[in-house]
Amino acid sequence: MGMWVGRGRKARVAYGFDDIALVPGTVTVNPNEVDISWELCGHRFELPIIAAAMDGVVGPTLAVEMGRHGGLAVLNLEGIFSRYADPEEVLERIVSASQEEATKIIQSLYVEPIKEELIHQRIREIKKGGGPAVVSSIPQRAERFAQIAQEAGADIFVVQSTVTTARHIATEYQPVDLRNLKRHLAIPLVIGNVVTYEACLELMDVGADALLIGVGPGAACTSREVLGLGVPQVTATADAAAARDFYWKQTGRYVPIITDGGMTTGGDVCKALASGADAVMIGSAFARATEAPGRGYHWGMATPHANLPRGTRIRVGIAGSLEQILFGPAFTEDGTLNLVGAIRTCMGSVGARTIRELQQTELIIAPTIKTEGKVFQQAQKLGRPR
Repeated sequence: MGMWVGRGRKARVAYGFDDIALVPGTVTVNPNEVDISWELCGHRFELPIIAAAMDGVVGPTLAVEMGRHGGLAVLNLEGIFSRYADPEEVLERIVSASQEEATKIIQSLYVEPIKEELIHQRIREIKKGGGPAVVSSIPQRAERFAQIAQEAGADIFVVQSTVTTARHIATEYQPVDLRNLKRHLAIPLVIGNVVTYEACLELMDVGADALLIGVGPGAACTSREVLGLGVPQVTATADAAAARDFYWKQTGRYVPIITDGGMTTGGDVCKALASGADAVMIGSAFARATEAPGRGYHWGMATPHANLPRGTRIRVGIAGSLEQILFGPAFTEDGTLNLVGAIRTCMGSVGARTIRELQQTELIIAPTIKTEGKVFQQAQKLGRPR
């Protein structure tokens, strides 16, 4: 399997969202009658969409709003909301910095210690607003932060890093024991990020309740450039979905797959779901919401790394309210607004009544499909995200 790239060395062909298209079905369904919900540990969520754990995307306000609309939003416990009691001045410094100084300023601001009392406070704020409290931590702090989060009333805990595996080798520190972490948690445990079949199976085996799929595709992430790591999201999702289905068949336990990053439009979201995802996690689309903390700016959560930043600050602008991004009405034709409407319409067109049925949609390799016949749109810079 694969192609020769040199003597004795093969490489596998992998595909991203722009490389494929979905084939319309032989039966169509009324978009208003499809079921787009998904389930995690017996809890059903109306929207298969999660706002990413990034400081320019999710604060307590957006988390509450996302929950009100039937989705989830993840608050980053490594971020400014757990470091500063009043993050407004900090946010202003980040968004007002020049592009040349942005990374240096972000690095300096994230030196401030994380305060455990603020973890409690932020979770209480989300719960008081009526939203589900979903919080994340890097593996090194997961055991301590999971305990705090659970005591504070969190509903879901996420362990997230650039690449997370069930077997991490280290002599300088004690790696997190994910199996033991799961054993002591009474709430669902989501683990990421991962892109390979084998690593997915091992994380499922240690007890992951869901997996985040994607290394480096995010709009503000530079891991692929800095480290050379990554697998295009369609292939990564399909491989993870194959692991999920194999594990389900072997054990009877279904572990949802969440495609994380690389999606800008409703079409991208539909392709992720059709590739095998049960839900998607998105950052940049929600960084454009009026409720987002970033005020039209978005930065990768590896940007503050002291020695090797793997993210950058980008300007995404304000597209509209969170409700408008999710449900419309859309005033642009580029697919960045009314993501839920796009999912429903796509499902209707391929004849899928559920997300599980959408995962069975025929895929074709069609790298020119977005530009076929679009010469006037291209010339006038229309029909694409601005």
